[in-house]
Amino acid sequence: MPLFSDLHPLGQRIWLDNLTRGHIRDGRLAQLIAQGVTGITSNPTIFHKAVTETADYAAQLEQLKETEPDPERRYEALVCEDIRAACDLLHPVYVDSGGDDGYVSLEVAPRFAHDESMTVAEARRLRGLIGRENLLIKVPGTEAGLRAFEWLVAEGVCVNVTLLFSLHHVARTFEAYIRGAHRWLEGGGNPVQLKAVASLFLSRVDTLVDKKLEALGTPQARALLGKTAVAVAKLAYQRYQDFFKGNEYFSYLRAHRIRPQYLLWASSGTKNPAYSDLLYVEPLIGPDTINTLPDKTLAALADHGEIGATLHLGIAGAEADLVELEALGISPTQAGEELQAEGVRLFAESYDKLIAAMK
Repeated sequence: MPLFSDLHPLGQRIWLDNLTRGHIRDGRLAQLIAQGVTGITSNPTIFHKAVTETADYAAQLEQLKETEPDPERRYEALVCEDIRAACDLLHPVYVDSGGDDGYVSLEVAPRFAHDESMTVAEARRLRGLIGRENLLIKVPGTEAGLRAFEWLVAEGVCVNVTLLFSLHHVARTFEAYIRGAHRWLEGGGNPVQLKAVASLFLSRVDTLVDKKLEALGTPQARALLGKTAVAVAKLAYQRYQDFFKGNEYFSYLRAHRIRPQYLLWASSGTKNPAYSDLLYVEPLIGPDTINTLPDKTLAALADHGEIGATLHLGIAGAEADLVELEALGISPTQAGEELQAEGVRLFAESYDKLIAAMK
């Protein structure tokens, strides 16, 4: 039975894709950290489930209804308490890693996904509200979101760029990071203060592309079922190598101790029961990466995960799979655009439901 720390010598960190007050109070989060979990991601869907399906927030919410008239600020009061507590639990990891790990993510309200100035303003506000150095502000990888991301990096804000679904999204994110990092360094910023990750969503890619393949129904199409997301991830890692290991533009930043922007595998819980429950874990283990896992997938990894360096394997096959998809008339880039638009919509819906639960 592997510990999550068993992946550390291979260069990968495991984060928990879930944050609830129950996990904090009953000691489960502290236990997971002791076993090698080194970060946490959260989103409106996760918090909506925690608030509506547990009694952990009921008493505080009733008190807030008497003192805070704005439902959105009530939500922030609840979530900020959890975020600060999680940041504090992970702070030793942050210190031991020299600021490279031990982060907790908090998302800017999804309604600002296409508003650059408001994303920047909200990121600044949330950063000040939490008041913890190991906080990552989540912004979406939309066009406006990436412009905001570049601006925030130039201010020294640590950011998790979310809702990335394609190689195009990943490349645009890396470009924005490098531009922002240059501005931060040229302005006299502390290079080791910067930290950013790029969250590439996986299971949703296969869900959409598999539907398109099933609609075609040919043997060639069926042979590609369940292969797209892992192929995109492996090739995204090749892009990472190109941008941050062999890129002369980044070499100046690297010489000045600016960190690369790590890839983070998100949406890594398998949705299709016909596939391995570790489909988005075992084939994607490699240096300078993070995998954020929901509780069920985390338990599966601890129970029967096979640990080994795999991210560098099967690159030619991954390239061939995406070429074959294009030949069948399915564009992974276009699928990424569809998924990002849907992701923004779904997070906005979850956020609206969450705020409604505060009333």
